[in-house]
Amino acid sequence: MTSSTLSDKRQHVVETAYALFKRAGFHATGIDRIIAEADVAKMTMYRHFPSKDDLIVAVLDYRARRFDDQLDKLTQKSIAPEQKIVEIFDWHRRWFRRPDFHGCLFAHALAEFGDPGHPVFEAVARQKNGLRQRMRSILSEVMPRGRAENVAATLFMLIEGATLMAQMGQGDTALREARKAALDIIAASRRPQ
Repeated sequence: MTSSTLSDKRQHVVETAYALFKRAGFHATGIDRIIAEADVAKMTMYRHFPSKDDLIVAVLDYRARRFDDQLDKLTQKSIAPEQKIVEIFDWHRRWFRRPDFHGCLFAHALAEFGDPGHPVFEAVARQKNGLRQRMRSILSEVMPRGRAENVAATLFMLIEGATLMAQMGQGDTALREARKAALDIIAASRRPQ
């Protein structure tokens, strides 16, 4: 087998596991089910992923890359920093409305793997910190770094809360209010202190 074929099989397993984990959870989805759904040999699975934890981390990294790629496109536009933040909130609104929205895969992973030293926990922390740092970087264009850090942390909490509310069926209302609060916070933070 060529390395491209191996890479394709690995990616297929990751995408299959992603779909299963998203619907049923991490602990509830067994390796045998993933092998069956992906239609790969057990040896192929373990060649790419020596443990289920390795597979879960690969799935989370895959999801994080997809998210980052989508946000890169939005935030690279030549628009004001406030509008870039609005774009991030609007991306979440579109995500909440998708028929395959089941809440945040990273939050689900955190609920199932709460040990801060666990590789799954670390993968979740990387993704969540990445979003917060992205917003801090955007906001640093219009406010001092320390203030941008505080505002980014607040906006991150607004997004996380709105995501939970969306999972409870209240996404539009939650996002509308979070977006408005975010713009108010940014405007207030830009004023001289």
